[in-house]
Amino acid sequence: MLTLLIVFLPILAFAGVLLGAPARQTAVAAAGANLILGLIAAAQWQNADLTSFSVQVMQTPKLHLAFGFPDGMGAVLVLLSVIVTLAAVLSGKAPEGRETLYYGSILLISAGAIGAFAATDLFFFYAFHELALIPTFLMIGMLGRGDRREAAWKITIYLGFGSIILLAGLVWLANLAGTYDMAEMARAVKVGALQIDPVTQKGIAALLIIGFGTLVSLFPLHSWAAPAYASAPAPVAMLHAGVLKKFGLYGLLRVAIPMVPEGMQAWLTPLLVLLLGNILWVGLVTISQKRLDLMLGHSSVMHMGYIFLAIAALVAFPQNTLAIPAAVILMFAHGVSIALLFGLADRIERNTGSIDLDDLGGLAKAAPSLAFIFGLAAMASIGLPGLANFSGEVLVFLSAFQGYNGTAPLGPVQIACILAIWGVVISAVYMLRAYRRIFQGPAVKSTESAADLTLADRIPAALLAIALLAVGVNPNLLLNLLK
Repeated sequence: MLTLLIVFLPILAFAGVLLGAPARQTAVAAAGANLILGLIAAAQWQNADLTSFSVQVMQTPKLHLAFGFPDGMGAVLVLLSVIVTLAAVLSGKAPEGRETLYYGSILLISAGAIGAFAATDLFFFYAFHELALIPTFLMIGMLGRGDRREAAWKITIYLGFGSIILLAGLVWLANLAGTYDMAEMARAVKVGALQIDPVTQKGIAALLIIGFGTLVSLFPLHSWAAPAYASAPAPVAMLHAGVLKKFGLYGLLRVAIPMVPEGMQAWLTPLLVLLLGNILWVGLVTISQKRLDLMLGHSSVMHMGYIFLAIAALVAFPQNTLAIPAAVILMFAHGVSIALLFGLADRIERNTGSIDLDDLGGLAKAAPSLAFIFGLAAMASIGLPGLANFSGEVLVFLSAFQGYNGTAPLGPVQIACILAIWGVVISAVYMLRAYRRIFQGPAVKSTESAADLTLADRIPAALLAIALLAVGVNPNLLLNLLK
C-alpha cells in the first residue's frame, strides 16, 4: 500500500490544486510528505506487505494496477524521484496567474515518474511514463523561454516516435509471454516456460533499444534533449533530466535484458558504438556551447553514455555483479547533480539577467554561496572523489572489466571502456571552463551587484548537495538496497 500512496499522493495534490487549493503550498506539502514516504519505502522495500499493491482492472487482456519492488533498483529510483521533486517544487517560481498549471504539472511529472519506477505491470509501467510526458510538453510550450514552441514540438515528435516504437516492442513481448505481469514474465524466463527464439528476440530487442534509447537520448536520437532542457522552466528540466530520463535505462535493465538476453547480445556492438557517440561526440559538442543551459543539456546527454556502458557490460557478461549497482548509483548521482545544476543555472539567470557565458564573470565575489554550491555540483558532474558520481563512474569502469581474462585480447566492451574514460577529461574541460567564466575573473556589469542565494534558495540546493555528499562518502547507503 505504501507504493500506492507515494504514486497517487501527487495526483491527489494535483486534483486539490485544480479545485482551488493554494498551488505552491499544496505542492510543497505533497512533495515533502512523499520524501518521507519514499525514505520509508526505500528502507523497507523488502517488506512486500508494506510496499506492494495489486488490483485487477481488466480481464482480457489481464491488467493489474500493481506496484512494488521486486528488487532494490526501483526503490532507489523512487527515492531519487521524491528527492528531486521536493527540490524542484521549492526551486521554481511560477509566472503570475499560472500557478495552477505550473505546480500541477510538476506534481503530474513526479507522479508519472514514480508510477513508472514502482509499477510491476508492463501496461502501467508504460502508461505512467506517458502521463509524465504530457505536462512536460505543455510546460515547455506554454511557460518555457527562447524557442520554446520549436523545442516543445521537437521533444514531442522525438519522444512520441520513441514511445510508439517502445509500445510495439512491449506489446510484442507481452503477447509472447501471455501476461503483462513483469514478475510472471521474469519467472517464466527463469524456469524456461517462456522461450523466445533468437530471431524474435533480436527483433524485440531492436524495438526496445530504439524506444528506450530515444527516451534516454541515445546517440544519434539525442538532439531533442539539450534544446528542450534549455527552453524548459527549471523544475521541468530538473525533473526530466534528473528523473524521467532514467526510465529508459531502467526499462532496459528491468525488461530488455532479462526477457530477451540473446537479442540484446546480438546488438551489443552497435550499442557500444552509439554509447561512445554519447560520450565522445556529444562531449565535444558540449565544449563548444556558449550558453550555460545548453551546456548542461548536452552534458546530461553525454553522461547517459556511461550508464549505457554498464548496461552493455551486463549484456556481454550476464554474471556481472557490478553492472547493475554501477548503473543504478550513477543514475541516482547524475539525477541529483544535474537537477542541482539546472536549479542553480536558473538562479544565475534570475540574479544576473543572462545565462550566456560571454556575459558573465566574477560572480563569486557577489554570490559566494552560489559559487560554492555550483562548484560542488560541477565537481560531482566531473566525478570528483567523495561525491556520488565518482562512486558510480568507478563502478561502471570496473564492471566493464569484470569477467575479462587478462591474458586474452581486449574485448569490445573493454575497448569501449578505455575510449569512454576520455569522457572524464572532456567533462573536466567544459565544466571547469564554465565555472571559471561565470564565477572567476573581474566582475562585469551583470554580476557586480547580483544577489546571492536566499534562504529559500539554499534549502533545495542543500537537499540535493547533501544527497551527493552522503552517497559519495558512503555508497553503501544505496548499495545495501541493491542486495
